[in-house]
Formats: sequence, C-alpha cells, structure tokens
Amino acid sequence: MRLKNIYTQELDRIITIELEGFDEVDDILEKTLVIELMGKHGNIILKDDNNIIIDCLRHIPNPENTEQSRLPNTVYHYPNATKKSLLEINDLETFKKYLPLEVSTTTKDLPNLISNTYNGISQATIQAYLNYFSLENVPLSEALEKIYSYLQDLIFGIDTLQLTFEPIVNSKNKKDYFLIPKNNDLSFSLNFFIDDFYEEKETNESFKNYRNSVLKLILSTLQKYQKRLEHINQKLKDCENMEQYQLYGELLTANLYHIPSYNLDKIELENYYENNKLIVIPLDKKYSPSSNAKRYFKKYRKLKNALEIVSIQKQETMQELNYIESIVYELEACNNIKDVSDIYEEISENVIFQDKITLLKKQKNKKINKSKLTKNKFSSFNPIKFTIENYTFLIGRNNVENDYLTLKYAKKTDLWFHTKDIHGSHGILLLENKPIPDINIITQCAQIVAFHSKAKLSSNVPVDYCEVKYVKKPNGAKPGIVIYTNQKTLYVEPLKS
Repeated sequence: MRLKNIYTQELDRIITIELEGFDEVDDILEKTLVIELMGKHGNIILKDDNNIIIDCLRHIPNPENTEQSRLPNTVYHYPNATKKSLLEINDLETFKKYLPLEVSTTTKDLPNLISNTYNGISQATIQAYLNYFSLENVPLSEALEKIYSYLQDLIFGIDTLQLTFEPIVNSKNKKDYFLIPKNNDLSFSLNFFIDDFYEEKETNESFKNYRNSVLKLILSTLQKYQKRLEHINQKLKDCENMEQYQLYGELLTANLYHIPSYNLDKIELENYYENNKLIVIPLDKKYSPSSNAKRYFKKYRKLKNALEIVSIQKQETMQELNYIESIVYELEACNNIKDVSDIYEEISENVIFQDKITLLKKQKNKKINKSKLTKNKFSSFNPIKFTIENYTFLIGRNNVENDYLTLKYAKKTDLWFHTKDIHGSHGILLLENKPIPDINIITQCAQIVAFHSKAKLSSNVPVDYCEVKYVKKPNGAKPGIVIYTNQKTLYVEPLKS
C-alpha cells in the first residue's frame, strides 16, 4: 500500500488518509483510514472504496441514528457539522453576520460566541489572543476586525504553508500554546513545533508521574513515623505519673502496721513529704495493702525503665522525621526526572524506606543507573552554579549532593551557608584564594540559599554561614545532616526566581 492523500474535513478534527495498493491479482485496491480526534469519543475507522467500514478501533452502535454508528459492514458517514465553516467566510461583514451579536455583547463575550458559531476555533485560542494583545477592553468592532484578520491569516497561512507566526505560551494556564503574527517574515515548521510540544508534554507527564510515585512512598513512610511519634509521646505521658506510684508504694509500706489486713479499694494516709497532708491512695481490692505497695513499686520501676528507652526512641524518631521531611522538600523542588532519580537512589539505600521500595520498583519504567559521588567522578555531581561578581557560589540539589559538596568538594576555607533550623540546600561560596568577600556578596549568597529552602515564600529568613572547617557530620547521620559551630546569622528576603 502507498500513501495517496491526506486531508482534513474542513476545520474539524477529522483526518482522512487515502491508501492505494494492489490485490492478489494486481488489481488496484483503495482503502481509506479516517481518524476522528474527538477526545473520549475518538475513533479510527478503516473503510473500502465503497465507503463501507471494514473495521474500527471502537465499535459504537447507535440504533437511533445509524449515521453515527461505527460498526463493520456498515456505511460510514462523516459527523454532521453543526457550526459554520470559516473556510466559506470571505469578508468581515459575513463573519460578523453569523455571530449572535446583541446590544449587550462585549469583547469579553467573543471567545464563547466565536467558538460556538464557527467550527475548529476554540474558546482558549480566542481568549489567549485577546489576553496577549490586551484587547479585552477595546471596542467590540475593533476586536472583531483584529480577530477575523488573525483567523484568516492563521487558517490560510497553514493551508499554503506560508507561516509567519510564532508560538506563545498561554498566559492563563501556562501549558498551552497559540500562534501570533511574527515581527519578521521568517516562517517556522508547524510540524516540528508540534513534535517538540508533545515531546515536552510527554516528558513533563513522565516526570510528574515518577515524582508523585516517589512522593507517595516518602509520605507513606512519613506518616508511619508520625504515628510512631504519637505512640511514643503517649508512653512518655504515662511516665509522668511514675513518681506518684513510687510515693504510693512508700506510704503504704510505711503505714502497713496500722492498715487493716482486709482488702480495701482506697485508703487515706498522711503524706510526710508534704507536711503530713492527707492523700487518698487507690487500692485493688483483690490484693492486700502489702501486695498493692509491691505492685506500685513494680509499676514505678517499669515506667522508669520505659522512660529511658522511650526517650532514646523519641530522639531517633525525631531524627528520622527530620530527614524524611528534608527529602519531601527536595522532591518538591525537583525540575526533571534526573533529580527525582537521584533522590530515589538516595532513599533506596536507606533502611527506613525498604518496605516501600519494592512497590515503587514495579511502577518504574526506566532503569536508574547507580552512581557514587567521588573526587574522581564529576559526571553525577551537578550543583546549581551562580556567579556573584568574580566569585562562584554552588547549591546542592539533594542530600547526597549536599554532603559531597560540603564535606568533599569544598575547601576548609570556603564559606558554607544553610537556612537556620529550616530544610534546604547547602550552599558553598568558593573563595579560590580570593579574600573574604564583603557583606553584599555574602548577603546575596544567603538570599540564594533562602530561595532554595522550604522558607522561600517567607519575607525574613534566617541563614547561618561559617567556614567549611566548622561543619561536621555526626557518626551515622543521614545524608545532608550536619552540625556546625562558629556561625553567623543573617536575616534576608529570599532571592526572587
């Protein structure tokens, strides 16, 4: 089969592809492929030279309107056009005649009116044109004239492949593009632009899906540790009464000689720790006062031991939560798949995420090559670079890169920056045998670090800075976690993007 012709059905979203070939006895055989690009109602239909459907992607029966059916061995009918065709409009007056204009109609009503009247013109296209050229408040007649001229140039420019337009991002949703007249006569390839547009869109979708999968994993782990912290805090709250249990045991033991031997549910005794003030001690009627005293002492020792263990558990859990929250910040700041992959590699080597990693691996479409950051391998070391006067300032993109940047790449005399008690990236000002910079340069570095932190939307962010030699990594600390001394603090407004 060879491609014979391709055309559209006026300005409708229907593409017809005519094919020609030979059958088994070398007679000419013609078939037609019709592609209906209509969102969820889209379809692909293959029909013969008698307009009979051979087969279609989606079989759609419609007993009430056989012309809209899409079934094998039935006659194919193009969808009925319910709107006017701009291809048949030759002048501005005819263009305006078919629009349901009223006395109250304003320029702001035109996107809806034109889209509902003429085939192949969306509201978004007209609205974007009005927004870009600030025409929403101009007189209606002037706006209609400009829109008509724009549509004629666009439609017949495409038809003759003489395009003198350029693509502009829609300022409203920041996603779609529309075409505007260029200031020069250089044309561009619409096909190449469409390829680039959808390639970028697919890349962005892949990035968002991948990032959301990793984020879901991290948030699930975060929730797990938050619940663990709640449980630990409840245990610590129970330990608050342990001194009371010890007191009960001591008072019962000291007064056993005059407490009745039969079982009681409570007893009132003098508290010699508070000037013999009377205190009511609850008792378990199933046990003697002596046994109740022993049970209180046992409960005290149990809670005392638990306090020591749970306090350590809380400290460890808080450290894990702090690390997980730093990962969440980094993931939210990612701009591409490579950044997300670096974070995934970081968490895949951390035991706290292991029970979730297996689930994510099933969703991954791409194999991520592991890489280590070393002095001799710069391929995976790609910090954000800024030039401030004649100084170089580097920002880490993730925890692993932060560690490498601060602890291996930077010299001891370089300056280290980080937001105070706020999750963010490490910043390194490379001195390279230059003198210590003035406060203006240091302030700019602090502003950059503030922007690359969780507080980038704040107006007054504390940023610590010191020489790299004062920055240390505790034994066993998670990536990106450091301690530092001899720091100074600046309060700055984050650098605007």
